[in-house]
Amino acid sequence: MEEKRGSYLGTYFSKETTLRLVSIAKIFSWVVVGIYSCQWLVQFVQMILSIVRGFWYGMGYTDIALSFVMLFEQPLRGAVYFIVLQVVAQALLLFMDMEDNTRRAARSAEQGGASSSLNANLPRP
Repeated sequence: MEEKRGSYLGTYFSKETTLRLVSIAKIFSWVVVGIYSCQWLVQFVQMILSIVRGFWYGMGYTDIALSFVMLFEQPLRGAVYFIVLQVVAQALLLFMDMEDNTRRAARSAEQGGASSSLNANLPRP
């Protein structure tokens, strides 16, 4: 059943703008992953070259451990940014869905079918 949608003046956001923001957040999250991946690759090659050239000779265990920690700290930060941007994009879609469902329930309540339409989806004992 297709629902007729009119223009409602109580909307405080533009759906097109919100969907555009979702798309930008998703694209930007992949750009962030790409940048951090390239940065990690350069850092990894630099570490290998410093080992091969003998710059690690005479370094203590804590210095070597710190080098490995710093190698994996940047990609972890990039992964967190990626996850946060993806969650923001999904949350925007979820909030739009909630607003649409609330509006649909209000319309059905205005049309007099409040108790029958709202309770129709509840499971029967």
